[in-house]
Amino acid sequence: MEERSTPESASKIDTQFVLIHGVCHGAWCWYKLRCLIENSGYKVTCIDLKSAGINPAAAASIVSFEDYNSPLIQFLDALPDGEQVILVGHSAGGLSVSHAIQQFGKKKIKLAVYVAATMLRLGFQSDDDSKIGAPDLSELGEFNEVYDVEYGSEGGGVPITCFLNQKFQRQVFYNLSPLEDSTLATMLLRPAPFLPLSGARFSGTTDGDEVPRVYVKTTKDNALKLEQQEAMIEKWPTLDVYTLETDHSPFFSSPVALFDLLVKAAISYAT
Repeated sequence: MEERSTPESASKIDTQFVLIHGVCHGAWCWYKLRCLIENSGYKVTCIDLKSAGINPAAAASIVSFEDYNSPLIQFLDALPDGEQVILVGHSAGGLSVSHAIQQFGKKKIKLAVYVAATMLRLGFQSDDDSKIGAPDLSELGEFNEVYDVEYGSEGGGVPITCFLNQKFQRQVFYNLSPLEDSTLATMLLRPAPFLPLSGARFSGTTDGDEVPRVYVKTTKDNALKLEQQEAMIEKWPTLDVYTLETDHSPFFSSPVALFDLLVKAAISYAT
């Protein structure tokens, strides 16, 4: 006998989560969350930004933030007319979310969720934006001690790629995550384009400002400190704020709780 569609099942079919990773990560970091989402009847897409995950580009070849974020923009641009998605950005993936909502507005995006993410309306427009939106790891040492840095052939002391030194990765990203996951990450992390990310900025639109947003705070975060997250929320207020007692990577350390919050946000603000 053919199953009848219910309002709940129809809502799930119409809901697609699009997950955007942070710096040095890739679509692979969402594997636990993807499993939970798919097996609960929702649609989910995990994006590899340019030079991340299995994307073939090299980080040193990325010339701008628009170039780096192009896989997400191309995905959204290709959506059928009338189809909207829920964007979920982690860490620097929040820049990708903000760029996308300013470009497409509610035409393509029904909700934006920032998870321990850089949430700046127009990117890094000021020193204050950098102070509250970029990780400050100075307590671990000098920049060249904390990051493995590649410099351009033209010299001048300007980094073109950066990669958090392996000895700091668990402490910064995964301090409460299972060892198996942090070990997997050390095998899959890739260098990130430095200037396109540190200089990410874009123009605002009225359409972009109409996209509802929620923020998921991570209170035990050693990468994007709790006070930074709260400062960004104060500067660009959201419809709601959720809290997880986790490290910077709740997709590893608390995937079920994170999934529950994404569903809660979808039901509350994207139906």
